[in-house]
Amino acid sequence: MAQEHHAIDVHQHLWTDELVDRLRARTSVPYLRGWTLHTAAEPPYEVDPESHDVARRLAADTESEVGLTCLSLSAPLGIEALPRPQASLLIDAWHRGVSTLPEHFKAWASVPSIDPDLAAVRTILAHERFAGLQLPATEVDSPAAWERNAGLLLAAEQAGKPVFVHPGAEPRRPLRGTVPGWWDPVVGYVAQQQAAWWGWHAFDGRSLFPDLRIVFAAGAGLAPVHAERHLIRGGRSAPVDPNVFVDTSCYGPRALDSLVRHLGIDALVLGSDRPYGEPIAELFGDAATHAVRVANPQRLLEPRPRGGELEWAIAS
Repeated sequence: MAQEHHAIDVHQHLWTDELVDRLRARTSVPYLRGWTLHTAAEPPYEVDPESHDVARRLAADTESEVGLTCLSLSAPLGIEALPRPQASLLIDAWHRGVSTLPEHFKAWASVPSIDPDLAAVRTILAHERFAGLQLPATEVDSPAAWERNAGLLLAAEQAGKPVFVHPGAEPRRPLRGTVPGWWDPVVGYVAQQQAAWWGWHAFDGRSLFPDLRIVFAAGAGLAPVHAERHLIRGGRSAPVDPNVFVDTSCYGPRALDSLVRHLGIDALVLGSDRPYGEPIAELFGDAATHAVRVANPQRLLEPRPRGGELEWAIAS
């Protein structure tokens, strides 16, 4: 765990060498040509290679007083939803790569969406280098979708580690026409996170998984701010869940103030989405800043195993 006074950033992206090589070897999306990323729905994106340089990232985190970083496989690439052999090849490369990074980094484990291997998930979650399990929001965007992933949720709960809900790949919509490059991150990703948030609540997941901790990226797309509309349209009021968190990525003080008004400060954890954003250095004074940057992420990530010890191995 990071030093007590250092921040914990629960949401960053850093592509490892083997993952980059595997993406360059592909002939169908997602793939890289040089450093140009091609995906199914979004326009080609010019990746800055310096953004995925380990030494530069360590230096940037040090400057931001971030002592521990949790890395996420970029779910909008759509890797998890690929045919099982293709997904496994890329995910295994990701797991191997992040497991060899400096101890400053932990990672969110990923899993193929098709026929996930629950035994392998339990094994990798037992390793201290993995902070928890990442699920694309597109895989948990309704009550039924959460139910389909009950085995994975149980594996995380029994391992005493949280689930991180991150935006997934946007579907290709040929009839939509041309949209700006920011459209999917601003419109599509937000809608995904909102659907995942309300799906969890409609699923009544807490009654089935009483000890599971969940963190939603990007403030859950500000879904909690829509609680009043939820009630007006027939939803039921519920107390704030101390085991549900939202990260701060892509939002500033005005949006985060709205989240605090609905969830309280204890629900917010630092997530920068680096290299696409920067860690928040200050928020609502010293006490709130310490809560968001240090205390709340520690509470989110603190291992709370329910079962016995599991041996860890990465597929080769």
